[in-house]
Amino acid sequence: MKIFIKSFLIYFLLLPLKAFAVLDIKITQGIEEPIPIAIAMFGWSQGGRVAPIDIAEIINNNLTRSGRFNVMDVHDLPQNPTQYDAINFNDWRKLGMENIVIGNLILTDSGNYDVSFRLVDIYRKKQIAGFRIPAKPGLLRRVAHQVSDIIFEKLTGIEGAFNTRVAYITVKKNKTKKIHTLHIADADGYNAKILLESPEPLLSPSWSYDGKKIAYVSFEGKNSSVFIQDISTGTRVRVSKFEGINSSPNWSPDGSHLAVTLSKDGNTEIYVINLITKSLKRITNHDGIDTEPTWSPDGQKLAFTSNRSGSPQIYEIAINKGKPKRLSFEGSYNARARYSPSGNSITLVHSSGDSYHIAILDLNNGYINVLTDGPLDESPSFAPNGSMVIYATTGRRGGQLAAISVDGRIKQRLGLHQGDVREPAWGPFLK
Repeated sequence: MKIFIKSFLIYFLLLPLKAFAVLDIKITQGIEEPIPIAIAMFGWSQGGRVAPIDIAEIINNNLTRSGRFNVMDVHDLPQNPTQYDAINFNDWRKLGMENIVIGNLILTDSGNYDVSFRLVDIYRKKQIAGFRIPAKPGLLRRVAHQVSDIIFEKLTGIEGAFNTRVAYITVKKNKTKKIHTLHIADADGYNAKILLESPEPLLSPSWSYDGKKIAYVSFEGKNSSVFIQDISTGTRVRVSKFEGINSSPNWSPDGSHLAVTLSKDGNTEIYVINLITKSLKRITNHDGIDTEPTWSPDGQKLAFTSNRSGSPQIYEIAINKGKPKRLSFEGSYNARARYSPSGNSITLVHSSGDSYHIAILDLNNGYINVLTDGPLDESPSFAPNGSMVIYATTGRRGGQLAAISVDGRIKQRLGLHQGDVREPAWGPFLK
């Protein structure tokens, strides 16, 4: 376990990983009473041709993997209505269904598509939601995620986060070298895109507030540097290349600043880079190791990891006042903090012995709720709706991604068919 303790010293994710593939998402635990719902197959305007995408299947998969819904198997559907008037409410009631989603996919004269859907309450015979969404061919999956978000919010009261993305690192190993790769993908693992490949380590991806850029650490040139890369163009800029450690970038909520860890002045401290003026401001000043900064949602504070008390713990400091306050007191190890979107809690890596778990620290009362029970869980990141945390864990076949609800009731394993991933970062809501 000494290797993991050294993670506190910046270099904790240089582990052998395997090749990239589509995420395989499996629910390992769910809520006790998930909401019954049926997703009817969407009608398709070009009956003689195969639909370009199965909208209903994507919605089904999204709702299923949330753990909050009991989605009827498509083979058990007693009918497949595509219009409200075709719904046989008695049949659905007999099967215990509370809600049904119906819809249509239409190819327009322009070559684009119209996606229409209705969410209907079976017992009240009432439409809960209904929209028609135009889409270009390449955006049909995104529309399916948008529909899923609408359904999720209407039935749970929580804003959906299916139409979001995740970033993660993989390493492909062959006989002579390792290739480190930075990926982004939809939250369900599809539409994966390689942003960067390097023979040197890549670490700590961090999304900009608008989801258009990613900051990360690269060891190209045999020394760590912090880069910012535009996702759409691939253009990247090195923003920190000081002698020594350049690590742990984290975007401010408004996108104007980047918090980083630097050792340029001899000790490992927290700094803030003004991305407009290029000026640098030192935030911490202590003989201990200060690292892993993360911005509060209001942009006024930074939480960070420090061993100034003798063991790694979470501290918080106001950007303009400069006096740190210790936040974590339970356990011998608390690190890698990330604020919830509400700012009322922090997710972190917690340990009281030889294993490391994902936990939630309540900032109102200081209580730590341990969520996971793996031997080595790390790199937690909140979903933008605050309902779940994605993290890296160790499974039977090596490293995997996993997600868990903030109350610990819904657990998912997001494995790769061909290997491992590390350092997940859940992106913001798409603009």
